Amino acid sequence: MKLVLQEFLSLDGVAQGPGSPEEDTSDGFARGGWLVSHLDDEFMRIVTGWLGEVDAFLYGRRTYDNFARDWPRMNDPDDPIATKLNGLPKYVASHSLTRADWEPTTILSGDVPAQVAELKQQPGRELQIHGSARLGASLLAAGLIDELRLMVAPVVVGSGRRLFPENGAPAGLRLLSSETTPSGVAAQVYESTGAPTFGAYEAGAHH
Repeated sequence: MKLVLQEFLSLDGVAQGPGSPEEDTSDGFARGGWLVSHLDDEFMRIVTGWLGEVDAFLYGRRTYDNFARDWPRMNDPDDPIATKLNGLPKYVASHSLTRADWEPTTILSGDVPAQVAELKQQPGRELQIHGSARLGASLLAAGLIDELRLMVAPVVVGSGRRLFPENGAPAGLRLLSSETTPSGVAAQVYESTGAPTFGAYEAGAHH
């Protein structure tokens, strides 16, 4: 399976609590819900289209707990997002979780990157990470992320957990597609290209 990292980000890279003020208040975060005013039909079309490629989900512990709390209550059989999130196989990376009641869920502990590498060898289309910024950043650093899909909202949150932390690992990317919703959200799809290259700009060398 292809490993895809899908994130909702602010312009300053915050990934924490996009959906509501109560979604994730860890570390005293009080600015949740910054994405909500930018949701529109085009946003939903893009996200639903991405979800059409998924065969399994991978979460970090915090995102898993939030999703397992909220999504089982959204059981409309005509909701394509809810039916996939509730019905497809889920994997959660956690060293402390001993049971997971949001079926079907498998807990990954120990060497998570090695287990994720094994999951990628299984048949299927996409193994998608939604949210789970810390897990996503660590797997990107490990060279396991094949594709990044970012929905970047035109807002500077100013604080909160960022997808790319300061002093994080470098990563090379290639832009595959970019489009903008009417509300100004930039939908950007990147392919991982390994380590980035670093050079020196020379005036007059680029005509």
